[in-house]
Amino acid sequence: MGAVTLNVADLDAMTAYYRDGVGLTVLEQAGPVVTLGRAGRAVVVLAHTPELRHASPHQAGLFHTAILFDTEAALAAAVHSVARRLPGSFTGSADHLVSKAFYFDDPEGNGVELYWDRDRTQWSWTHGQVEMGVIGLDPSAYLREHLDERGLAGEPVGSARVGHIHLSVGDVATARDFYATRLGFDVTMTLGDQAVFVSAGGYHHHMAMNVWRSRGAGPRQQTLGLGRVDIEVPTADDVAELVDRMQHHRVPVRDDGRTVSVEDPWANAVSITATQGRE
Repeated sequence: MGAVTLNVADLDAMTAYYRDGVGLTVLEQAGPVVTLGRAGRAVVVLAHTPELRHASPHQAGLFHTAILFDTEAALAAAVHSVARRLPGSFTGSADHLVSKAFYFDDPEGNGVELYWDRDRTQWSWTHGQVEMGVIGLDPSAYLREHLDERGLAGEPVGSARVGHIHLSVGDVATARDFYATRLGFDVTMTLGDQAVFVSAGGYHHHMAMNVWRSRGAGPRQQTLGLGRVDIEVPTADDVAELVDRMQHHRVPVRDDGRTVSVEDPWANAVSITATQGRE
């Protein structure tokens, strides 16, 4: 996965949250746009758009951005940093069997998941479906076990990147058709008509679409919150295959030679770029 772009009203407050709280670094600031990440890899792009209104909680859009840390010490450092600076933003935690996760809301109400993956050898699969659950995870006990001196000092630890994205959509069947049949992801888990999880390369999920607060939602208007989801694929051939599928299914595609852009049925913007570059 690539970066997630958020339309924001208060650029300073949102930059401070992701920089000082989550522990990302400002990689670039170009006028009203701030790009934050870790070790040169973009994670969140903040676009200052104060003229936009706040999104309704029941419309389609972003459910949360999930930031993946490479070690439990790195995750603990980020959780400790956010909880210390903005304790009211914590919304929960869980052991999902494939991962351990902590949930927050940023200052403008965008969901944020901070998580660490168990080794793939510890994931369980049955008939192509990954086993994920929701088991209680004590934040205090986790920090006691994994927070080291660097994390206590507020230093960023380890690497971080976007691991997956959850979107709020109007119905799961349509989401599955778009993200699996048309975009080309593999379905890795379904929760009836509530949620569908998809991935590439045997990951537990790179994206998930749910109706937990947005069932029946139609196409979204441009608002604060989700601006764009960036997806990275290995080669230009992967992008070409995606374009062919989209054209076969009569999905409008914008292609500037480097990035292919589409919208899902709820007007969530998605861009796809080959990591090896395109001509």
